[in-house]
Amino acid sequence: MKPQVILLSLMAVAVAIAGCGEKTSGYTDISVKKARELIEGRKVFLLDVRTPQEYSSGHIKGAYLIPLQELEDRLNEIPKDQKILVYCRTGHRSAIASQILAENGFDVLNMKGGIVEWINKGYEVVR
Repeated sequence: MKPQVILLSLMAVAVAIAGCGEKTSGYTDISVKKARELIEGRKVFLLDVRTPQEYSSGHIKGAYLIPLQELEDRLNEIPKDQKILVYCRTGHRSAIASQILAENGFDVLNMKGGIVEWINKGYEVVR
């Protein structure tokens, strides 16, 4: 195969992977907009993995708090029969939490951009 053909094939695969709803290591990354739709439709269990201080400074209505550092010890508090939508401040901790949850058999969605992106979009938080 010609190098140009290989390069184009690889680029096509990369574009396909980078689409909305990207599956990553057992969980799916979703946009804040998609997360909001799912939350409003009550189609997910909403999990906040920030600290209690961060949670009290503003969280998404209906969010259940389990700080990331406590997650593995508190898995029994999370329903296995629902999709779990995880968020944090910017998306880093929620990605770690999503991996932990996926490895433990949960159906997981990670909100990319976290609550910072949520607020930037003008969506409501509870204080």
